[in-house]
Amino acid sequence: MGMIGGGPGSFIGPIHRIAAELDREIELVAGCFSSDAARSSEAGTSYRIDGTRAYPTLDAMFAAEKARDDGIDFVAIVSPNHHHLPAAKAALAAGFPVISDKPATATLAQAHELSACVRAAGLPYALTHTYSGYPLVREARARIAAGALGTIRKLVVEYPQGWLAGEAIGKQAEWRTDPARSGPGGCIGDIGTHAFQLAEFVTGLKVVELFADLAAVVPGRQVDDDCTVLLRYDNGARGVLLASQIEVGEMNGLRIRVYGDKGGLLWRQEAPNTLTIHSLDGRTEIVHAGGSQLGPDAASRTRTPTGHPEGYLEAFANIYRDFAAVLRGEPAPLLPGIDDALRGMTFIDTAVRASQERSGWVRLTV
Repeated sequence: MGMIGGGPGSFIGPIHRIAAELDREIELVAGCFSSDAARSSEAGTSYRIDGTRAYPTLDAMFAAEKARDDGIDFVAIVSPNHHHLPAAKAALAAGFPVISDKPATATLAQAHELSACVRAAGLPYALTHTYSGYPLVREARARIAAGALGTIRKLVVEYPQGWLAGEAIGKQAEWRTDPARSGPGGCIGDIGTHAFQLAEFVTGLKVVELFADLAAVVPGRQVDDDCTVLLRYDNGARGVLLASQIEVGEMNGLRIRVYGDKGGLLWRQEAPNTLTIHSLDGRTEIVHAGGSQLGPDAASRTRTPTGHPEGYLEAFANIYRDFAAVLRGEPAPLLPGIDDALRGMTFIDTAVRASQERSGWVRLTV
């Protein structure tokens, strides 16, 4: 793996490295970690790679790595949103598959440009929607697909955080609240898109209409930091998406509730090793990660026995495991790709515009 971004002070760069290397199928060996050559070199030292493979520019990395017998096989893009399109285009043009942080790009127009590049290149492209890698998220998906809840009627997906309730201080906060770097969506792009993808992934349903109310609550903020979106799905089910970064005391409280005519379920990211399933007759089942009752996909994505908690890093590693399979030419049907990228960016763009224009119910059309 070669990394683009992830320089000194990055939160997500080290996460990508740990996740990619967890199963020993991938190794970080090179990177252009910063547009500043000295900082890129500093990051290379921190990642303990060969100092000559911490490059000052993308062009230098691609040229040097293509010339090596042991050069990189793909790149991971972990930079702020406005870098995603140029980095992905350069990598694909140089012949390297791409795995990228979400959202795929800063704007919807860029996402369409990226989609055309991916299809023209004919190379693998994946998006790190990490939460779809949790074993019990995949168990929930499998059980819903098997009819355990019956016909889905209602979905509630919530992603509350509180870290941007005050002034945006520090590198991570500053770029996320700057529309020139984040794109027009703030909270809706940063975490709302995770909630949107999770709901569609777990249920297999697609959003067809939405009613968005997005607000910049903190005075002077230029992008939304609090979001309420009503959803209508293609089977007629109703949904609610709540995403906020100004809810004081909340940490990373992503959770999803799904209700059908036979039962309901609950999964929480902050307690990811249990899945609660309610039946219409009053019974409640608690499903544990690592348990013998898991289906084959969830079981294959669990590394430790019941009672030994797994979490965010392991879920992230499952995304990389799927990507490694794709690079070997093996199927990985649950890996988010360019179509998911387009849906996510369409959701962000549609919600932002609908809220600004007070449009009421609008169609979600990719």
